[in-house]
Amino acid sequence: MKYNIYCDESCHLEHDNQKYMVLGGIICEKSSRKCIKRDILNIKRKYNVPDRAEIKWNKVSPSKLSYYKELVDYFFENENLRFRAIIIDKTQLNHKLFNQTHDDWYYKMYYYLLINLVEPKQENYIYLDIKDTKSASKVEGVKKYLSFKLMDYEFNVIKNIQSMNSEESVIMQLADLFIGAIGYRNRKVYDEENSSWAKKELMMHIINKSGYSLTKNTMLSEKKFNLFCINLKAGDNIG
Repeated sequence: MKYNIYCDESCHLEHDNQKYMVLGGIICEKSSRKCIKRDILNIKRKYNVPDRAEIKWNKVSPSKLSYYKELVDYFFENENLRFRAIIIDKTQLNHKLFNQTHDDWYYKMYYYLLINLVEPKQENYIYLDIKDTKSASKVEGVKKYLSFKLMDYEFNVIKNIQSMNSEESVIMQLADLFIGAIGYRNRKVYDEENSSWAKKELMMHIINKSGYSLTKNTMLSEKKFNLFCINLKAGDNIG
C-alpha cells in the first residue's frame, strides 16, 4: 500500500510571541487522493465556493460556517482520512539544556508527529507546507532525522518528503483547518473580546465530532483524531 501524508504547522517560529505551536498531518491512501479531492470540490460547489478558494482556519466566517462544518463532517465520515497533531507549549523550551538549535528541535517535533502517523512496512510519501525560504533545508532535515530514527536507511518506508504549496492540496488545507481550531482552543482566543463566534462554533463542532477537548492527549491507539500534548514540565523530556 502507498500512503500520502499532508502536514502543516502553526506558530512554529521561536520568537513569534505565541505560546503554543501545533503540528498536524492528515494521512490517506494514495489511491484515494483524487476521490477525496473530487468530494471536497463538490462540497465547495454546493456552497458556491470557488474551486481554487483555499480551505483555511483564518477564512472561517459566519457566511461560510455551514460550508466549513460540512468539511469537518466529511473528514469524520471518510474512513480513508486520519489526523494527528502535537501541541507544544513553547514557553517551556530550553534549547541550551539539550544542546540543540531551534531547527534541531523542530525536526524532533516532526518525528513525534509522524512516528504514529506513518504506516509501517508500507510506502509513505510526506508533503510539508512551504512556509519560508528555509523550506528546502527543513524538508531535508526532517527526512534525515525521521529515516534515522525509524532505521529506514534505504527509504523503504519514507519513500519521499517534499515541500508543497498548500494551494495545491485540499487535503493539506483540511489539516490547516484542524490545526487552526486546536491552536484557537489552546490559546483561548475564543475568550478574547471581539473573537469570532463563527470560529468558536466551528471549534465546538470539531470537539463534538471528535469527542475530545483539543487540549489533552488522546489514547495512543486513537487512529481517527489523535492528539499528543507535549508538556516538558510534566516529564515529556524530549528536548
